[in-house]
Amino acid sequence: MLAEIARERRGHFNLIHHQTGFKADLYPAGRDELNAWAFRAKHVISYEGEEIILAPPEYVIVRKLEYYREGHAEKHLRDIRAMLAISGERFDQAALGEWIGRCGLQLEWKKATA
Repeated sequence: MLAEIARERRGHFNLIHHQTGFKADLYPAGRDELNAWAFRAKHVISYEGEEIILAPPEYVIVRKLEYYREGHAEKHLRDIRAMLAISGERFDQAALGEWIGRCGLQLEWKKATA
């Protein structure tokens, strides 16, 4: 986890709640434009009286597409498909399309949505 936090760009780790199997992907802040956008577009929710800041789902999808491009791990495409199946209509399609284009992830997106 510390090695991921120390990365200049695109660190990642996850937390798993063993009793429920719930998994949260954590992306420590980097210094690129996508991270800056994600902080501006963050989602703030209240849970048990506490505020929790979440990255926009479009950010998570773009990062998973980048990870897929780098390592071809199918788990990233499965995660994207699950996100789309659960809440695809709630995504900011314009922002998602813009970041996919800016990051050159069109081929990976086609694989994820095929």
